[in-house]
Amino acid sequence: MNNTDFDYICQLLKERSGLIVTRDKTYLLESRLLPLARKWGYKTLDELVAGMRSKRDTEQVREVVEAMTTNESFFFRDIKPFDQFKNLVLPYLLTARAQAKSIRIWSAACSSGQEPYSLAMLLSEQAEKLRGWRIEIIATDLSNDILDKAKAGFYTQFEVQRGLPIQLLMKYFQQQGDRWQINPALKKMIDYRPFNLLDEPTALGRFDVIFCRNVLIYFDQPTKSVVLDRLARQMAPDAFLYLGGAETVLGLSTKLQPVPENRGIYSQIPGPTLPGLAAKPAFK
Repeated sequence: MNNTDFDYICQLLKERSGLIVTRDKTYLLESRLLPLARKWGYKTLDELVAGMRSKRDTEQVREVVEAMTTNESFFFRDIKPFDQFKNLVLPYLLTARAQAKSIRIWSAACSSGQEPYSLAMLLSEQAEKLRGWRIEIIATDLSNDILDKAKAGFYTQFEVQRGLPIQLLMKYFQQQGDRWQINPALKKMIDYRPFNLLDEPTALGRFDVIFCRNVLIYFDQPTKSVVLDRLARQMAPDAFLYLGGAETVLGLSTKLQPVPENRGIYSQIPGPTLPGLAAKPAFK
């Protein structure tokens, strides 16, 4: 791919998704876009770009963006955020929302559904404490194809072996041939919707917890600031925001602050306080 075509794709990705692709990621462009090029009858990426420039096909643009923004996910990723949610955040919300008996959670950039399903399993394990409560999990992603996969709830043996405890696999999944399908009751707990984090999220409503993990690392600094400020506006005054281990709000947002002694969790200023992480894990 020549430099002009590379710059064209990079600018398109930045405008449509916020994704920043540097020249050392040329291999990523080639591995993800060559299958699309061949699907549309092009032999090379240069031909693909020429076709995109001339046809201005919105469907092709959508598929190119979705191919580049589909990222890896797995169940109970990095486990500690889920330990924090079970042992600290959920008990706090059970007290703070005792009158309303309602908790809204947003899994942003949910990919193929492992994060929201992990939360659904965790909440299902707390069913007795949540009896009579209204629990909403909104899961969004830019890619319609990946949302369709999440809604279907089918996972390969490899996918269910990554982070998912065997007791939860046996309790919440049913084997279908060489794949595993998640329990229909769990699927009903999640409302999947297409959403681009570059857009205004007002229509999604206000949330008590937002998971937006391992997404900001793909954005430039100005885009990170815009996205964080928009997330803050969708948070209840004492809500919690989860970011990935390599992400932070420091130097990017004046509306959010780290929750003391709880790495990876952020709140509005001033926000609620939580104790240090309890010893009991979410799942062994």
